[in-house]
Amino acid sequence: MTALLPRRSFTAGLAAAGAAIVARPAAARARRLADETILGAGEHTFRVNHRFPQLPDRFTWQTTHGVALDSAGNLYVIHEGRKDQKDHPAIFVFDPAGTFIRAFGSQFQGGGHGIEVRREGSDEFLYVCAYQQAKCFAKLTLDGETVWYRKAPMESGAYAAGEDISTKPSWSRQGFLPTNIAFLDDDTAKTPAFLVADGYGSFKIHRYDGDATWQSCFGGAGDGQGTFNTAHGLWVDRRPGREPAIVVTDRAHNTLQVFGLDGTYRETIPGFGLPANIDTWRSLLLVPELKACVTLLDGENKVVARLGRAVERLDEIKNLRTQPDKWLDGQFVHPHDACFAPNGDIIVAEWVGTGRITKLERA
Repeated sequence: MTALLPRRSFTAGLAAAGAAIVARPAAARARRLADETILGAGEHTFRVNHRFPQLPDRFTWQTTHGVALDSAGNLYVIHEGRKDQKDHPAIFVFDPAGTFIRAFGSQFQGGGHGIEVRREGSDEFLYVCAYQQAKCFAKLTLDGETVWYRKAPMESGAYAAGEDISTKPSWSRQGFLPTNIAFLDDDTAKTPAFLVADGYGSFKIHRYDGDATWQSCFGGAGDGQGTFNTAHGLWVDRRPGREPAIVVTDRAHNTLQVFGLDGTYRETIPGFGLPANIDTWRSLLLVPELKACVTLLDGENKVVARLGRAVERLDEIKNLRTQPDKWLDGQFVHPHDACFAPNGDIIVAEWVGTGRITKLERA
């Protein structure tokens, strides 16, 4: 079992996660074709662009964490940010070509983590999770105006006194360090019920109604089968032909856990290298793994592609995440979040200090 590792100690535990990784399919290898780098094979073939998008010179990449797309194809990128640069924005918006549009979200500096776009009626909104010094989750307009802002749900009974006002990271099971959000209602709900993963704090999954009022929770720290060791990412899986389910990345256990929509444990899917989050498109389930891989599963949750896998280089090159001159095209370092575009393209954010957003364009 891999113990919980705070981000400041994370790289020391990477090697221990490798033993759980399933052997890679042949489709995972990168290859050069003319001036392009190609990943995958067959219907899971992608052109790789590791330099999509770019920031204006007045801003700096500050450890990219999460990505999301709105209905116009605009890309939203959230950075962890630096706590000593409170005026620097944590969220950046780019058009479909990767051109910078706007930036906001300085309130999440030092803790920006998860981000999702949600259509509600005729409008779209951002839902954001922030850990470290921010310790909050919030709903924003696409222009960055705050709709509501929440701290630790003290009514859950899970947290130490003062966690609802604290701005000090508390790496304990009584601290609140939320990481990601998923939506329980389908796309017709104007104010959806949703889930918040307290991925670095209590390891609980909290349920909220459409007004962001706490309802209940499940999970917590444990050895698996309904409990977690870093409940980092989550998604509501509504792929065709499957019963709707909540899927949670139990990161330090290197597994996905599957629950009914009421939070009842169903099954565990092993074989990942520090899985960080989830998205779905058609029959595919997408899992970015911090252990240098982006994995695709089919409708039966069988691996059909492991893209950009470079686990061996993480073992060979100490602290590779800080050495961009040693990164190779077609190989990932630490995929932390990924999302599908409507056409099946994939956008990947990596947990690297200089930031890296990769577009995998379906070939």
